[in-house]
Amino acid sequence: MTPHFFGFGSLVNTATHIYGNTRPARLEGWRRTWVQTPDRPLAFLSVRPAAGHVIEGLLAAVPNGDWAALDERETGYVRVDVSAQVAHDMMPAPQISLYQVPEDTQDNTAGQAILLSYLDVVLRGYTQVFGEGGARAFMATTDGWDTPIIDDRATPRYPRHQEMTTAEQAFHDGLIADAGARIMAGSA
Repeated sequence: MTPHFFGFGSLVNTATHIYGNTRPARLEGWRRTWVQTPDRPLAFLSVRPAAGHVIEGLLAAVPNGDWAALDERETGYVRVDVSAQVAHDMMPAPQISLYQVPEDTQDNTAGQAILLSYLDVVLRGYTQVFGEGGARAFMATTDGWDTPIIDDRATPRYPRHQEMTTAEQAFHDGLIADAGARIMAGSA
């Protein structure tokens, strides 16, 4: 059976990748978090085990089990088998992996920020797959909103950025404000 990945951030936005046969799923016992590492200049999403928590995400097939391109895209992450922790509607159940930043590489005191163009892409994906409630759930099931967010919308730095409508921007800005996160001007 074709293996699948569980996307919990930008991989939920299908315009950021070429993988098909997608379907919503739920990962039990994990929680999303913004992390920082010495190898990257900016904060990025990861997950950590968290008993009693559930996050929504997207499953997508990895044809022929060829993980090479996805592994290259997800540099800084390791692939973790979560087959037994993902609730989905596929029979028989495939092998399912997610990408996690190893805990021993994280340094959340590094003072790195989140790119707003990256967060916009993630929130658009959650809105497209799960509706506005899904985007709200993403915010509620993600830790690290004390990490500053750089407003780079005018000159996006995220390589898979997408043009957002004024309505999308306003919705995202409201979600960010409701989470208590702060957006900094500029593109530091």
